[in-house]
Amino acid sequence: MKKIYHLSTCNTCQRIIQEINPDNEVQLQDIKTEAITQEQIQAMHVLAGSYEALFSKRAQLYRQRNLSEQELSEDDYRNLILEHYTFLKRPVMIINDTIFIGNSKKVVAQAVEAFKK
Repeated sequence: MKKIYHLSTCNTCQRIIQEINPDNEVQLQDIKTEAITQEQIQAMHVLAGSYEALFSKRAQLYRQRNLSEQELSEDDYRNLILEHYTFLKRPVMIINDTIFIGNSKKVVAQAVEAFKK
């Protein structure tokens, strides 16, 4: 399976998708218009090893809700991601059993190489 969870209104996500230049085998899921399911977040968790790794602490809601002041559990991270798409660190790129999370240069470079294969 090849899949990219992204936000169509995010310029960074769009730039990364252009850099990857996905073929027809790659499923693109705009998380704003097609919400992440419990099954999808569970599959991402298995590959990532934790829900916290999938969680964006840069989300505006994170600051607005003062979540940095709280001690969040793995269940909290999962529930927040399911509650609102902005809590997912973007993009999340999956190729078979490998997951690439976020937009750091290193992660993007690794994902671009993996998608070329």
